[in-house]
Amino acid sequence: MPDFSLLAWTLIVVSTYITGISKGGFAGGFGSLSVPLMALAIGPLQAAGLLLPLLIVMDLLSLRAWWGRHDAAEVKRLVPAAAVGILVGALAVDSLDENKVRLMLGVISIAFAAYMLFKPTVHRRPGRLWAALCGGGAGFTSTLAHAGGPPMNLYLLPRQLPKATFIATSVVTFAFINALKIGPFIWLGELTLHSLGTSALLIPVAWFGVRSGIWLQARVNEKAFFRLIIVCMALIGVQLIWRGLQGGT
Repeated sequence: MPDFSLLAWTLIVVSTYITGISKGGFAGGFGSLSVPLMALAIGPLQAAGLLLPLLIVMDLLSLRAWWGRHDAAEVKRLVPAAAVGILVGALAVDSLDENKVRLMLGVISIAFAAYMLFKPTVHRRPGRLWAALCGGGAGFTSTLAHAGGPPMNLYLLPRQLPKATFIATSVVTFAFINALKIGPFIWLGELTLHSLGTSALLIPVAWFGVRSGIWLQARVNEKAFFRLIIVCMALIGVQLIWRGLQGGT
């Protein structure tokens, strides 16, 4: 059993549950809250390392349901750019201490809260250059915080794909992105046998989160819940920036 404090374990369990809810299809942007929330108690890269195996397990389950319904051309545009973003993200965080990473996470949290609040629209169908920029952004932010959704949506939503194709394309693309992060996370020392053991302990929590997400879809006002997410992301972002500037104290 890892030697985490009670507060750290609480935030880890809550963050894992949040990830499951998001993967269950309820308030998808909620998953972006997980790593910043964990980073209030443990190292931000350690938090990302704990979540990565759980995300891969969820991806495998999702691929069974959605494979074959995705737009393969869109996946081919996005994944190579995301791979570059992952490499840049890994090199960036390796050159920074934990407090600078917390500072970056705080900025990303506030930026994503603003994104979810204002949801910028693109009035024409974006092309390959926009795909490269958004794919690279998704790879970079996914490496830092498993939060590649907003950059990905900036490209995919204006493409006006049918709903099932949009979901399937997102599922397949992020399955590739998460798989591509395995090597960099091992290199960064955040994916080890020790961390895998901790992740295994959290699989029941993730499963319960997924089931909760499915249940919540039909019973809870998602717009009201989304406002709560936005407020939480903004507050956590401010806290992470403060801790980063104060040296983690």
